[in-house]
Amino acid sequence: NERLRALDDMMGGVLEVKKEDILKMEIPPPLFISKSEHFWNDEEKKIFREYEKKVEELNEEKENYRRALEKELEKLNSSIQETTKSFDETVCKLSERKVKSEMVIYQEELKILNLVYALLLDEELDAREAGLRNYLVKKEKEKVSFHLECCSWEMCNIYDIIFSEEKNLEHGFTKEFADVPADLLDELLQLYKLRPKTLVTGALCDTANPYGACSSSAEDYRGALTLLLKAMDELDSPEHMPNGLDPSLWEHFCLARRNKMKSEELVKRKALTLGEMEAFLQRRTDDNEKVKSEIEAIFQELTWLQEEKSKLQMNLTVQFLLKQGQVELESTEIPDYTDAILINKAIIEDLNSSIMAEGEKKIASMVECKDFSKGILKLEWEHKKMRMQIEDLKQKARDIVTLPISKDRQLFLTVLNYDSRVAHRVSVMEQTLGIMDELHQKNVKNHQKKIRELEKCISSKEQENYELSLKLREMLVSVSERRHIFEAADTRRVSEKMAQQRYWGILKQKHLRGLVKEQEEQFEMLQAEAE
Repeated sequence: NERLRALDDMMGGVLEVKKEDILKMEIPPPLFISKSEHFWNDEEKKIFREYEKKVEELNEEKENYRRALEKELEKLNSSIQETTKSFDETVCKLSERKVKSEMVIYQEELKILNLVYALLLDEELDAREAGLRNYLVKKEKEKVSFHLECCSWEMCNIYDIIFSEEKNLEHGFTKEFADVPADLLDELLQLYKLRPKTLVTGALCDTANPYGACSSSAEDYRGALTLLLKAMDELDSPEHMPNGLDPSLWEHFCLARRNKMKSEELVKRKALTLGEMEAFLQRRTDDNEKVKSEIEAIFQELTWLQEEKSKLQMNLTVQFLLKQGQVELESTEIPDYTDAILINKAIIEDLNSSIMAEGEKKIASMVECKDFSKGILKLEWEHKKMRMQIEDLKQKARDIVTLPISKDRQLFLTVLNYDSRVAHRVSVMEQTLGIMDELHQKNVKNHQKKIRELEKCISSKEQENYELSLKLREMLVSVSERRHIFEAADTRRVSEKMAQQRYWGILKQKHLRGLVKEQEEQFEMLQAEAE
């Protein structure tokens, strides 16, 4: 299509040129650029310069566009960072708000849970207390009444009375038959104690309650008593009467024996009744003790429940919002605040001020004690010092007593103006010392003169000694020559003369050595005196 081809050739296939298309634009180089520059003509060079100019302009436009894009990129980056920062701040605020909202929700939920727990615990304690009180009422009803103990005590009294009457009957038998002879009385006493062999005692009622209607036991007792009386009829027959006994006494004896039998049966019946009553009372007493222990346990549990209820009413769970930094923990572990007590800040401050005041008082008392002890130590030190001074004075007194007195001390003790005397003596000694110094100077000068003279003499003597040593050497040489000559000439006379000369020379040399030695000793003495 010609239109599309023209559009592609002229405008790059687009109707509107955009800025970003500049980067894609390229200026086509001229066709002669493949040739060498030496073969270009003027027109081609002009076309090449225009080409270079267009390329430079295009590059400048590209560079400007690149810079504009970079600036726009920087602006976009800064706007993105600001947007991101604002978004992060918004998200942070929302997260903080969410945390605070959740914190408030959790706090309210915790309050609700604490209240529900307190209500449930209170209901449970109330239910437990009501159950214990009902159980206590039930157990109090089961307690043995005081009436049973009174009945038992009355039965014991009745039994004692009947038993004492029965014993009185036995003791009164001898009094009633005191007129009877002794042998008959013994026989009557044996018959009085005799009982029928077919004695059957009716059983009492077996019911657990001995205080109910026991008609069967009374009937049994009457039947047993009737059988006993029938058996006694046989014993009361005149056949068993002792010989020589009056029939009226026998009848009286039989009547007394019947009364004794009735009394014994009554005592037995009362003893059985009393035993059953005591056994029943013991069982009920044991039950009563058991019930009492249970009641005491119930009372203890009720007391504990009341204490727990009072604790729940007094020891309430209170939630506090504490700022960060208000509560400092020594470790990362969260401490247990179950035993914590909330106290007003003013109370703590008053307590701290009182503690500080007491501490200051204690410090003041300690300082006072310290000063007092320091004063005591100071007094002890002064006392010790005075004692040591006393000992020193005593020692000085002893030393004065035992001190040997010289002339100077005698003068010091006797002469009044001892200081002036001492000053006079010092002045006299100074004058003598001055005179002695002058004499010493004179002696030193004299000795120095002598030393100089002796030095001159020594030097002269040394010169003489040197000359003598030279002469001695020459003489030795001459002596040796003469000895050779003497030995060669063998003249005795010459040898004697030479020996004598040699002897005198030796003596002279010895004398000179002695003089030198004496002068040296004198020189040393003078030097010592000069020093």
